Amino acid sequence: MKVLLIKDVKNLGKAGEVKEVKDGYGKNFLIGKGFAKHATADVLEQHAREESEKKQLEADEIAELTALSEKLDKLKIVIHKKLGNTGHLYGAVTKDEIVHALSDQHGIELDKKHINSKTVIKSTGDHDLDFKLGHGLHATLHVEVIGD
Repeated sequence: MKVLLIKDVKNLGKAGEVKEVKDGYGKNFLIGKGFAKHATADVLEQHAREESEKKQLEADEIAELTALSEKLDKLKIVIHKKLGNTGHLYGAVTKDEIVHALSDQHGIELDKKHINSKTVIKSTGDHDLDFKLGHGLHATLHVEVIGD
């Protein structure tokens, strides 16, 4: 009996593979527990369509993220923070402030979790932040902190 694996099965194969198994194992365990489907022509055709749709969606998402990355590389945001008597910032510039400034100044909505910077901005001047967008794509955003 041929089955199309829906989930990874230890010692048998990974999801998406077609395997030849014994009838009882295929019907009672793999299909019964939802690990596989009987590999008919219709099931294989449907699986191929779904895989091509997934690849197309992923390609579209990568193209969109690439465009966003190129756009972020060219942008610069300005953040105004209050200064203390010594000329240093009160606190630090937070990821929330950066995301809100990006949204207000350029209309780009990103989650603060995309900011990949380990350094904390505690001084005025120009800073570069690394954004991790997904699919291995990164962008650099230029941030200027001005003291009030």
